[in-house]
Amino acid sequence: MKIDATARIGAAVELAPDVEIGPGVLIEGPTTIGAGTRIQAHAYIGPYTTIGENNLISFGAVIGHEPQDYAFKGEPSFTIIGNHNIIREYVTIHRGTVPGSATRVGDHNFLMALSHMAHNASVGNHVIVINGALIGGYVEVQDRALISGNCVIHQFCRVGRLAMMRGGSRASRDIPPFCISDWEHTVRALNLVGLKRAGFDRERLAALKKAFRLLFQHRVNLKEALVQVEAEVPMTEDVQYLLAFIRQSKRGVALGPKTAAASDDL
Repeated sequence: MKIDATARIGAAVELAPDVEIGPGVLIEGPTTIGAGTRIQAHAYIGPYTTIGENNLISFGAVIGHEPQDYAFKGEPSFTIIGNHNIIREYVTIHRGTVPGSATRVGDHNFLMALSHMAHNASVGNHVIVINGALIGGYVEVQDRALISGNCVIHQFCRVGRLAMMRGGSRASRDIPPFCISDWEHTVRALNLVGLKRAGFDRERLAALKKAFRLLFQHRVNLKEALVQVEAEVPMTEDVQYLLAFIRQSKRGVALGPKTAAASDDL
């Protein structure tokens, strides 16, 4: 175990034998940190935090600090980080607000500098969050989503699997899976590059293209469009997931552009 002499490790902190801890790091317990994880200079790890294996926590990152929420009363809540994550400079991830609740990060994620995850948010696996993005409380970001620089996601929203938010965009509605969104929760296109990289073949893409044209080519009544999709589009697993995501929405779903001509590639 390599721990710099200036680091401060609290009571009830459990460290795997090969954890590396840099200068000025502060870790409060109870906390558990798994094998192969590196914590660089001046990072802070708060109490009730579990960090898995082979993570990089970079300079000045703050993991497991108290939430920025008036409802928080100082009771135990958690931060749970999986394995093989890269958490870069000055990222902030706050623990849950409600007693016993948690903020969660899965595996193989890349959270870039100055991005923020508020209390009770969850990030799946293979997610990229680019510099300065803000993920509000109770937000759910599903697997392989890409949140571009300086995006803002309102609390309780969801970002679907393999969705991409373009830089500087904001969302106070759910962002559907497989799409590219921009500006104010507007669906602009199917995320074809991301889907092809994920191994989607022509048949899968063709079904999604048809569904997206009906749902998002321009602004429509989504309830009517869902019925039309079910009648006209092959019900592949991807299309079923897309329709279920929309129907499960509590905040509403991002809309298509105001005119069909404004869409990029649906």
